[in-house]
Amino acid sequence: MRAWKDVLVVCPHERDRRAVQAAGLDSRCGVRFAGPDLDTIDRVDAASLLAELEAIPADAVVASKDRSALLAAVLAERRGLPGPAPAAVVRCQHKPSSRRLQQTAVPEATPRFAELDGAPPPFPPPFFVKPVVGRLSQNARRVDSLSALAAIPPEPGYGEGWADIAALAGFPARAAHGYIAEELLVGDEVTLEGFVRQGQVTVIGVTDSVKYDGTNSFERFEYPSRLEPDRLAELREVAERLLPAVGFDSGFFNVEFVVRAEGPAKILEVNGRIASQFAPLVQAVHGRSTYDVLFAVAAGEDPGWTDEAPEGVAVSYVMRVFEDAFVAGVPDQENGVEVLVQPGSRLAVQGANDAQSYRLAIFYESGETREEVVERCQARARELRRRFDLRPLPTPGGEPRPPRPARG
Repeated sequence: MRAWKDVLVVCPHERDRRAVQAAGLDSRCGVRFAGPDLDTIDRVDAASLLAELEAIPADAVVASKDRSALLAAVLAERRGLPGPAPAAVVRCQHKPSSRRLQQTAVPEATPRFAELDGAPPPFPPPFFVKPVVGRLSQNARRVDSLSALAAIPPEPGYGEGWADIAALAGFPARAAHGYIAEELLVGDEVTLEGFVRQGQVTVIGVTDSVKYDGTNSFERFEYPSRLEPDRLAELREVAERLLPAVGFDSGFFNVEFVVRAEGPAKILEVNGRIASQFAPLVQAVHGRSTYDVLFAVAAGEDPGWTDEAPEGVAVSYVMRVFEDAFVAGVPDQENGVEVLVQPGSRLAVQGANDAQSYRLAIFYESGETREEVVERCQARARELRRRFDLRPLPTPGGEPRPPRPARG
């Protein structure tokens, strides 16, 4: 990275700041952080925010969350800077658009799907239902009967805020609302991450997603994947066909797959952004952060990524509880731990949670073997959990609920 490059990080969150510092990027180029963390607000005056960002000097523009990545793409296009086309980012983020493109480009990797417009999908339950625009599995759920389909609550407000930004890319706001039903997939969930530069797809690596037993909530992410070389090659080949079909270039992407015991892997979703939670994992086993590569691509430079085998294993561990509670206290901040809740309110009104659980914190560990690192993560989670003061909520009759043991 040339020292004179000024890189604008759009609508950053604390993980961005930590990753930039951990990679030493703030000492190698001018890094500017600007704009609110869009995950903390439902709506934003997108046009006004874009105008503010346009006034900030920058030679490259990056972002790491869905809405901020779309805003960064619009900003880069208007300023003539390298970056993915806003329309390509929209095609990734708007699930019906993404599925239609997948169906054409990689039909063998595309599950059955249908937009829900008042009629049931043309395939029977069970299936999965998701908002057409969403994040972190919010309001995504398994549906086992048509009567359960009718009981799904109104979609969350995330689509409104996304539509405000997508409108800057010419996307109609009305299409940001509603649900999509998708074939229920069973298998190992993994994420392939990489970047596209000058039409060339480069794969960084594949990370395994491991869930808490008996739930659909992620416990940890392990890098590198356990998958055999032939399955890894299959995922790479799908990505190499899919990203050009989307029109995605000059940026980072990640593709979430379900790898079944038999038959081709199926795509869960495509994200036109970096997987920020995995940056410490890549840095731990490759010695280089994906943010370093992201900055180079955004500056229009060859990042010089080499496809070398990783050394060791790294894990991102997600601490969760499975009952709502009042947060009375949280641990003091410590290196390597992202505390995701604040004292003074219920878990249900804090942060981004899935349909089954509430996230408390994320931390990272690395070592020589997978078993060693996972064992260390679970021991650390048990110790850290004791430092969260979570109070049971009253039952409808006024009696406090007995505390339910935390998992992990």
